[in-house]
Amino acid sequence: MGDGAVAEVVLGLPKEYGYVALVLVGYCFLNFWMGFQVGKARKKYNVFYPTLYAVESENKDAKLFNCVQRGHQNSLELMPVFFVLMILGGLRHPLICAALGSLYILSRFFYFTGYATGDPQKRLAIGKYGFLALLGLMICTISFGINLIRA
Repeated sequence: MGDGAVAEVVLGLPKEYGYVALVLVGYCFLNFWMGFQVGKARKKYNVFYPTLYAVESENKDAKLFNCVQRGHQNSLELMPVFFVLMILGGLRHPLICAALGSLYILSRFFYFTGYATGDPQKRLAIGKYGFLALLGLMICTISFGINLIRA
């Protein structure tokens, strides 16, 4: 019995679910990288812990730092939604969810780098497509839920 068959028998998961797991780890790496960028921005713009956001009246570079921080914070805010949709939708549609998850990660990268320029509008040039990926993941998760109810 091959490893894929073992995963399906023991865990009840299709072997393609491995792609879902790898995409989730990819997002973790992106999150670590964004956090590192916030740390660099803290040093560059003199925003010290535990300050979450810089105040413009106290720091001339507040907007620049806040844009870096906000790009990461927004990604953290959506991370639980992304993970739940990937994990659940991927049980029925692992390859579709892995592809949508990869698109989401790519869009989040561009969302963050656009935001980090200091011009919040630049976050949407490519970053806006992440919402289409989330919509696709929602559809996959709805399909999973309906399939469970009908089974």
